[in-house]
Amino acid sequence: MKSMRRGARVLAFAVVFGFAVAQAPRVPPVEGAEDTRLPSGKSQRDEILKAEHEQNLKDAGKLAELADELKQSLEKEDRFVLSLNTIKKTEEIEKLARKIRSRLRHE
Repeated sequence: MKSMRRGARVLAFAVVFGFAVAQAPRVPPVEGAEDTRLPSGKSQRDEILKAEHEQNLKDAGKLAELADELKQSLEKEDRFVLSLNTIKKTEEIEKLARKIRSRLRHE
């Protein structure tokens, strides 16, 4: 039980701190290719990266919230019995972390 709580905390903190390091733009400029400009005059690539960054921050906040909820539910439950809700919460955390990782890798 203690190792599950520790694992949940480590997972949550690793993902959240990984975002801080991984927020640098990952789209290398292609030589000879012009960046598409939006009607507002802004770079399309920059706007996409900005929107992804904002979504990553929002998802990271949700991820931290879910990790706290998971910790609380693990503390409440018996050490041998886990509720279905707790297991679903871990799946939700995993799904959200994958979504963020995918966005950071621009997949």
